[in-house]
Amino acid sequence: MLPLLAFAGGGFAGGSGARAADAGPPGDAAGRGAYLFDAAGCLGCHTNDKEGGEPLAGGRALATPFGTFYTPNITPDPVSGIGRWSDADFIRAFREGVRPDGAALFPAFPYASYTRMTDRDLLDLKAYLFSRPAVAAPNRPHDLTPPFSWRFLVPAWQWLYLTPGPVPDDPARPPAWNRGRYLVDALGHCGECHTPRSLLGGMEAGRYLAGNPDGPDGDKVPGITAAEGKGIGGWSDGDLTLLLETGLTPEGDVVGGAMGEVVRNSTSKLTAEDRTAIAAYLKTVPAKE
Repeated sequence: MLPLLAFAGGGFAGGSGARAADAGPPGDAAGRGAYLFDAAGCLGCHTNDKEGGEPLAGGRALATPFGTFYTPNITPDPVSGIGRWSDADFIRAFREGVRPDGAALFPAFPYASYTRMTDRDLLDLKAYLFSRPAVAAPNRPHDLTPPFSWRFLVPAWQWLYLTPGPVPDDPARPPAWNRGRYLVDALGHCGECHTPRSLLGGMEAGRYLAGNPDGPDGDKVPGITAAEGKGIGGWSDGDLTLLLETGLTPEGDVVGGAMGEVVRNSTSKLTAEDRTAIAAYLKTVPAKE
């Protein structure tokens, strides 16, 4: 959930993704959800470490060109968290970008990507979150200026940029490719950071994963297409999987900052098979400038 190669894995109930949906103990939804939680980087985004916040109690600032968003409390606290959310509420938030009270969620919550997650993965993630300690920490209001603070305009944004629902496997592609696409495009929501955005904040589909000069927190996010010199076209599959596991780049540098956090909290905790699937998919993404 952070910029700079912030892709992560997760489960897919059926087809090429069935392996990760079974990542936890058989029949243990919370166990499977724990894998999804780690892979998606939920801890880092929803924990305000700089101010000593409790895990998942929210309050972390996310600076964007549209203002500063503060991540919400996603502990099972019934007042300030999501403790009163039903299964249907949880799925609707991820699938349609709508809160239990019917109000639209700001797309700083990347539901335009999460919408592609399967119901099973969403409910497993919910089961894990509800197994965590509840923290009574009120959510901090976003610091936005009009018109970006006008929530009633968000449904128009959703009409333009949100296509609800999972994407079926491509039968013409091998299982690893379909698995990698799910990891990158759905739970990992890589495009949310690595794709440039329009003036309205929607991802530019024609420049998918081409890099973003105005990423979260002011970071310039690199492209991860097959573009030689600018993307990962010159990287081997091993280069990609090594970075995801250890943070080591092909040049011998070790990533720090936001990417270091992503590796520490997320991609290093993926299975080797999932990291390989991510590499297999990314190496097929057409070069974009």
